[in-house]
Amino acid sequence: MTKQPSIGDQTSGQVDSPFGPPVSKTDHDFQIRSSVRLSRRATRVLVNGESFAVFEAGGDIIASPDEPLGFFHRDTRYLSCFELRIAGETPYYLNSDVSQENAQLRVNLSNPDLGARGEENYLPRNSIQLERSCVIVGPALFHKLRVRSYARTPVEISIDLLFGADFADVFEVRGFKRSDSARHYETRVAHSNVTFRYRGSDSITRFTKIEFESPPTWLQPRHASFVFTLQPEEYRDLEIRIIAGTEDSGEAPPLPLRFADALAQRRSEIARLDAGWARISSSHESFNLLLSRSAADLTSMIRFAREGTFLMAGIPWYATLFGRDSILTALFTLPFNPALAVGTLKCLASLQGSRIDQQRDEQPGKIVHEIRDGELALTGQVPFGRYYGSVDSTPLFLWLLGRYVETTGDLGLAEELWPNAVRALDWIEHWGDADGDMFVEYRCEAGHGLANQGWKDSFDAISHADGSLAQPPIALCEVQAYVYSAYGSIAEVAQRLGHAQLAAKLNQRAALLRSRFSRDFWLEDERTVALALDRDKRPCRVMSSNAGHCLAAGLLNREQSELLADRLMDEEMFTGWGVRTLSSRERRYNPMSYHNGSVWPHDNALVAAGLARMKRRQDAIRILEGLMEAAGHLNTESLPELFCGIPRDERLGPVPYPVACHPQAWSAASLFMILQAILGIEVKGFERKLVIDSAEMPEWLEWVKIENLRVGDGKVSLILRRIPEGSSVAILDRHGNVAVEVIK
Repeated sequence: MTKQPSIGDQTSGQVDSPFGPPVSKTDHDFQIRSSVRLSRRATRVLVNGESFAVFEAGGDIIASPDEPLGFFHRDTRYLSCFELRIAGETPYYLNSDVSQENAQLRVNLSNPDLGARGEENYLPRNSIQLERSCVIVGPALFHKLRVRSYARTPVEISIDLLFGADFADVFEVRGFKRSDSARHYETRVAHSNVTFRYRGSDSITRFTKIEFESPPTWLQPRHASFVFTLQPEEYRDLEIRIIAGTEDSGEAPPLPLRFADALAQRRSEIARLDAGWARISSSHESFNLLLSRSAADLTSMIRFAREGTFLMAGIPWYATLFGRDSILTALFTLPFNPALAVGTLKCLASLQGSRIDQQRDEQPGKIVHEIRDGELALTGQVPFGRYYGSVDSTPLFLWLLGRYVETTGDLGLAEELWPNAVRALDWIEHWGDADGDMFVEYRCEAGHGLANQGWKDSFDAISHADGSLAQPPIALCEVQAYVYSAYGSIAEVAQRLGHAQLAAKLNQRAALLRSRFSRDFWLEDERTVALALDRDKRPCRVMSSNAGHCLAAGLLNREQSELLADRLMDEEMFTGWGVRTLSSRERRYNPMSYHNGSVWPHDNALVAAGLARMKRRQDAIRILEGLMEAAGHLNTESLPELFCGIPRDERLGPVPYPVACHPQAWSAASLFMILQAILGIEVKGFERKLVIDSAEMPEWLEWVKIENLRVGDGKVSLILRRIPEGSSVAILDRHGNVAVEVIK
């Protein structure tokens, strides 16, 4: 069966897609557009640091400019089309899966009916098995295809691959319209390879080289064809290596030549990174799978770059450093993998603001929001090459540094980063709090930066009760909570480093902030805290999940905390799957919006931590159960960036958000924060002590085992069991002088 496909426009990588309306994901200028097709398409994702690939479920990359399908490297799509045909036809899809450790994509396909029944060359469906496998190593995507015949007689079959490279910047894929339209492409065809070249407006020449391990029967610029004669049960393998790069980047490290070597190398990399995790297992199979997949997601998103080592935020839209996201991810996983915090802190310190630059919202001491490597960032068409437009990254940096030092007892890192900590404190006091009222506020200074600079950065995320938008400068409630936590944790570090006067000052500022926050943010009639104060110091009197972050920081008194906790767990906020970002009673509530009624796992993790801090662990368990069940219904194996805040319906399950990132770092990390919360786990590195305070476990969980948990310079392994009186703790193994304190 050697029918040749028509390749036409489908391989050009430049396809018009007049599909549905845009989905606004952040600010107006940088919204993410989603087509109707994307909302219905099942995808599979492979990630390896700065490279990732998004396939449709059958392993193809469909040429569709407004969908994030493709092989991406450093914010550029280097492969925009990669489609498989058998005898000119699209194969039947059977199944596909990404391996548990996130190393390999495997896809099973088969042939459709080929030819007409009764004709000599008729080949019935499911006579040929097509098994595709993919793995990413460095800037290269390795693809292996095994073609196996189950026909009773010899068959001649053609296998065709259609491919293309549009070199689109990730912001173009998101829907951003670039100011320059000139695109300069060149394609070179050799005996067994094709090279696509593109000279960008940033004067960088990018290339995609597609190498075939065996020469095709015939090869054109966007089409390779192989013709095989297969005996019954005979198979043939095809291997393809797709390399992304730039011509002026210097000599690249060597890459494996064969698929098996690439897969072995990637598994070895993952095993080395995976060794940094404490092992967590339990009596519940679904919980175990969610934990292991979440850890694998995080490991796959560790990026080693010239800026340093960090966790990328999410795939496909945020495959880079985000100060806020990377910090919270490291904070959530701190006891179980402290190395994630080390890389994050060092990287962010190296990028700390050093001057006043309004076009980047940069000020001295400010921690970076986002960095980008793509053409649009390098040419200034988007401001995110190095952008400082987040109000919370700086206090979160300090909070993470303080928590890391107390958890590990590592004063060496504290001494190394102490100048950065002092500069960050100075930014909070002078730049963040420009009017001297103790509250850190933001205003976008960049001409085309983000209007809202908290974690809810949609243009319409911060509003008053009547629906009108708050005007800057804006003081967000959760940012004050982060500042309060930063003061307390850095005060302890300062004391240990011999800076007693500074420690006393920070503790005084924390106490004053707590007092003024209660005065200006607490809304007695609404039993919550204001979402924000606007430029006139008017409180935004709306019920939002941001208030839950204040519980996690301990910023409220006991009475206020109890009233707020009740509202957070009421049906206006709690959907049954998780806590909404905005109450269903508010004017701007929309469960399908990005920030005004959706459910975010990382947001829920902070709420759960606050509830557990108040010893309301059963409420934290309700959040855990809702998110776990949501992950099961969504078939994502780990938690996505967000999903819609529509009330729980057992028949429909949770409603996906169409352009949510998955994997997403702080969503994957959320499970580890909630587990700490319900078990009351705290590691005290200087005391070489593990504290387990009033642990509670869900009814469906008989036991949780934690192995190789670092405590100071030692390690401990233990098992917690649910018993009628609460929980019991048994030590399984101990290395070094480690104490375990159990508080009932």
